[in-house]
Amino acid sequence: MAERLPGGRVRCNVCAVRCVISEGARGACRTRLNRGGTLYSLLYGRVSSACADPVEKKPLYHFHPGTRVLSMGTRGCNFRCPGCQNWDISHDSPDEFGRNLDQLDPVESARLAVRLGCEGICWTYNDPTIWLEHTLDAAREARRLGLYTAYVTNGYATPEHLELIGPHLTAWRVDLKAMSRSTSKKICGLARYEPVYEMTRLARHKYGMHVECVTNVTPTINDSEAELRDIARWIRTELGPDTPWHVTRFQPYLDLSHLPATPLKTLERIHEVGREEGLRFVYLGNVPGHPLENTYCPGCAALLIERHQYAVRRGVLADGRCPKCGTAIPGRWGDVIPSSDGRIRRVEL
Repeated sequence: MAERLPGGRVRCNVCAVRCVISEGARGACRTRLNRGGTLYSLLYGRVSSACADPVEKKPLYHFHPGTRVLSMGTRGCNFRCPGCQNWDISHDSPDEFGRNLDQLDPVESARLAVRLGCEGICWTYNDPTIWLEHTLDAAREARRLGLYTAYVTNGYATPEHLELIGPHLTAWRVDLKAMSRSTSKKICGLARYEPVYEMTRLARHKYGMHVECVTNVTPTINDSEAELRDIARWIRTELGPDTPWHVTRFQPYLDLSHLPATPLKTLERIHEVGREEGLRFVYLGNVPGHPLENTYCPGCAALLIERHQYAVRRGVLADGRCPKCGTAIPGRWGDVIPSSDGRIRRVEL
């Protein structure tokens, strides 16, 4: 994933920044070191966070609902989002990388997911694209053990990256933050947004991953109805109208602490925009208890899966179809049916 250049420099091809790194220096993510013309990852087997989560927390709504997934992260990021909620692990200084990191072999992490009763493993918190060598070995073992695998990602990878990890990933939960260079520069620190969309298209069509998209709507930065309509249109055209789009509420933090939380009316209007553009499943996020957290049949509007925040309260699907009108509800979930105790259980097809 690296190529040697004259003068002892190395070009890293793990993410779309494609840093050219001089001898003794690190890339933009600060986690890859050029030592003697060889590029080394400083993150292999090093974990900052690990937690068994509901898969809905990612958020993934049409993917094995009601199951638990082992969520894992490390340190560093290739973006510089001014309102990052995980700033303490994604944007700390290089000197901090050696602190507060646990050692966990990637193969052992997949086995840990099984021991914890999880049905899958995902890489999240900071962006998994910079953790490629680790996630690749963990994903191979996870698939061998029958677990599902997911990237919760900003999508700023490369085709070479996806060629390696793509065959071993079952889900790609991607942030679509912007669809203009000016907005992208403000929201993530990089103007070139196009690789996110290119890699998401590859994830869906070349590698057959389940894809769900998230746009965190930040007031005055990426809340333009015209730009959000462009994102919705792209999802429908390039990924398909059944691709879930999560429109989530921004909360003030760090360098964006001066901004207000996203008004609920703005989110509800963007939901309408997504539906106007032909998307059949548009969800609101970070608004616990809102009815637009739920999944409704696009054919007859019947309530199919009821959620509250990260919990699935009840759900009914029969062979992936609405039991009332028979409309197919695309996703990867088997049957979702209510059990006698009111909890959700799954029956694999």
